[in-house]
Amino acid sequence: MENRSSVTTFILDGYVAMDQQKHLFFFIFLLLYATIVILNSLLIAIICFERTLHNPMYIFVCNLSCNGIYGSTSLIPHLLFHLSTEGHKISLTNCLIQIFCLHTYNIIELTILAFMSYDRYIAICYPLHYHDMMSTKKLHVFLIFAWTYPLATFLVYESFTIRFTFCREIMDKTHCVNFELVRLSCTDITIHSIIGLGLIAVFIIPQIIMILFSYVHILRVCIYSSKECQMKAIQTCTPHLLAVLNYFLGIFFEIIQSRLNSRYFPYEFRTFMSLYFMIFPPLLNPVIYGMSGQIIKKHIQNLFFFKNMPSLKK
Repeated sequence: MENRSSVTTFILDGYVAMDQQKHLFFFIFLLLYATIVILNSLLIAIICFERTLHNPMYIFVCNLSCNGIYGSTSLIPHLLFHLSTEGHKISLTNCLIQIFCLHTYNIIELTILAFMSYDRYIAICYPLHYHDMMSTKKLHVFLIFAWTYPLATFLVYESFTIRFTFCREIMDKTHCVNFELVRLSCTDITIHSIIGLGLIAVFIIPQIIMILFSYVHILRVCIYSSKECQMKAIQTCTPHLLAVLNYFLGIFFEIIQSRLNSRYFPYEFRTFMSLYFMIFPPLLNPVIYGMSGQIIKKHIQNLFFFKNMPSLKK
């Protein structure tokens, strides 16, 4: 039998593209992280303290912001640390913790977006029964499921990764990803890869079906409605659609480049896109929902910009 030593520390080779200008990237990521935390914390605070925003849609937005802080905190401080050091090494334990946090962030994000699409479907297609169909009890069930389902199910899947013995140490990433870690193992990963693809389907297909189902019915109702109802539906759904498109732009590229040979893409582009789905949704979601909500905009204006300018208040 071949002698093999177990690797417990990995080299993150994705920083090669940033090493020449790592001080600039350090400043950029620090600014992005501060912006993400401030914007999402501000949105959470406004929703929590403004009683008129205590409805299902904004409670989902509040949870989306909490998840955005969770996901960005799982990644950006890690980037800042490695940009300030030379070795770019990470232990197996820290790698597994990061994998759990980053992957569960993505599943939680998609699950909340799916429930938000269902909320919009009920609000537009059954407005008279909205409060019955989106009761407080049902809202609590949705939120508990959105957080506990990803955390529990992915922990089971990651338990299979923990059992691997690793023979290679170089990971072509700036952060740990489950499939990239598994590829460094000493054993055949075919079965594990098939299970991983199956779980990707389990984690994303039900949510995608819910989103498509909701918007197909919303579109059907809008076609036979008045212009006024159509404009109201567009105004109601646009922020959510922008958040969904922003999320899928990053996540689908990440799946493609993780599972397929993407070496024909420029290295810098691959590095950027591997970080996109972890940075831009938490950055843009509070902007999208903050600018779309009149009450939220009013609070932000009063707090920062227009407090002493009554002529600009509406």
